[in-house]
Amino acid sequence: MNTSRIQIAQSVGDITRCFDVMHELRPHLTPEGFLAQAARQQTRGWHLAFLECEGVIRSVTGYRFIETLAWGRTLYVDDLVARTDDHGSGFGSALLDWLVAQAKQHECAQFHLDSGVQRFGAHRFYLHKGMDITSHHFAMRL
Repeated sequence: MNTSRIQIAQSVGDITRCFDVMHELRPHLTPEGFLAQAARQQTRGWHLAFLECEGVIRSVTGYRFIETLAWGRTLYVDDLVARTDDHGSGFGSALLDWLVAQAKQHECAQFHLDSGVQRFGAHRFYLHKGMDITSHHFAMRL
């Protein structure tokens, strides 16, 4: 992997640049809807970070710090995606490692994410990175 950098997307320009990669994971989003949703979520403690290499955003993550009775202080990953063209290039792995470092830096007791049951490749990746499958997540559309 060539020289890359990871940073928090705070400007409208950086958030907009993250859309194409995020859209691979969240295809229901439109560019305008993504900008509006990101702005709302950022006011509630959500962070958008990206890994850029050679002027191209290669992987993107949305995450937040939460605290629960069950887990204590936790870094929770809402979204983690690498460009399909970059799978196997280490960009997703580097961003996940950065997230774990952020959790440690912010004195989190745990690091969590949910992954859709159909995402077998992602599950192999998370298990390879040392994560465990610890629960089932249940949902109900309202």
